[in-house]
Amino acid sequence: MLLKFNTERETDREREREKEKPLPMADSSDSVSVDMDILFHGGKEHLIKTGCGSVSVTVFGDPDKPALVTYPDVALNHVSCFQGLFFCPDVFSLLLHNFCIYHISPPGHELGAAVIKHDDPLLSVDDLADQIAEVLDYFGLGAVMCMGVTAGAYILTLFAIKYKQRVLGLILVSPLCKAPSWTEWLYNKVMSNLLHFYGMCSLVKELLLMRYFSKEVRGNLEVPESDIVQSCRRLLDERQSSNVLRFLEAINERPDITEGLKKLKCRSLIFVGENSSFHAEALHMTSKLDRRYSALVEVQACGSMVTEEQPQAMWIPVEYFLMGYGFYRPSPSQFSVSPRSPLSPTSLSPELFSPESMGLKLKPIKTRISIEV
Repeated sequence: MLLKFNTERETDREREREKEKPLPMADSSDSVSVDMDILFHGGKEHLIKTGCGSVSVTVFGDPDKPALVTYPDVALNHVSCFQGLFFCPDVFSLLLHNFCIYHISPPGHELGAAVIKHDDPLLSVDDLADQIAEVLDYFGLGAVMCMGVTAGAYILTLFAIKYKQRVLGLILVSPLCKAPSWTEWLYNKVMSNLLHFYGMCSLVKELLLMRYFSKEVRGNLEVPESDIVQSCRRLLDERQSSNVLRFLEAINERPDITEGLKKLKCRSLIFVGENSSFHAEALHMTSKLDRRYSALVEVQACGSMVTEEQPQAMWIPVEYFLMGYGFYRPSPSQFSVSPRSPLSPTSLSPELFSPESMGLKLKPIKTRISIEV
């Protein structure tokens, strides 16, 4: 099934006002009223030794609740990749009400990370997926919900293929599943060489920002780049270039996991910006997943990192996705969720098509739905 949103982007001023708003009550018996600064700077960080090296995990929320595991894209961590999403009060209360959140950083991508020793072995994508299993074992977790962005989405999907019983569902943003095309391979090789010889130079940052965001928010000679791009640029300065190089090279050598997608039985919700350079990859991945258990949401006028560029577009689809698991109970007036699909038409309240319900100033939403029964 496909949902297609046509939206106008929030202005930077509106985004700032959203940050200042108090969080809504998730439930009268279990409210969420955590300050946003606490969310990103007050979590407990664990440095976990695995068979493939150490990995940093930052935990937020009640550990007695079900687990939501996140994994970011290349050169990012939970602050630079998921901050926009969690700054949306509705999304924040929805997720923290239902989950304890485990933000896994790629090796050496955590805040204040030191340079990984040169004699430490380079990790493959399989090694990174196996690390996740060891992280779950460390915390005594069983099956978890997963949320990943681009390279992080690939790692979590590979983890779901290798450890089917440990994944409840996948929320993927601009995901990868095929081996790199020649264009992507060359693009990544250029970045690798620049990182090796010049570190996190301005050109590398520009290439990464092009990977993450649409050209509208990156700005031009007449229009300044948006606050989210400026913030991401500053956060990239904190990354150790050699650590980023390791993760980038692992992703650039990734194998095609398309065949493994056919064996997945967990529900999957895929978001992709229409201006993402990985748009075709997300469509390909959706076509290979079981349509009874998967849904695709295309966000117009958006790049790859929907979590930062248009996070409010994720709120209602994620809400309905979680209803299928009983994590988030709808009110009696809302429709029940079909067990066949995470976002079947019978489960979509008419409120979904109301611009006001998404908290955005929108053009009329044009929704295209196709579903195979």
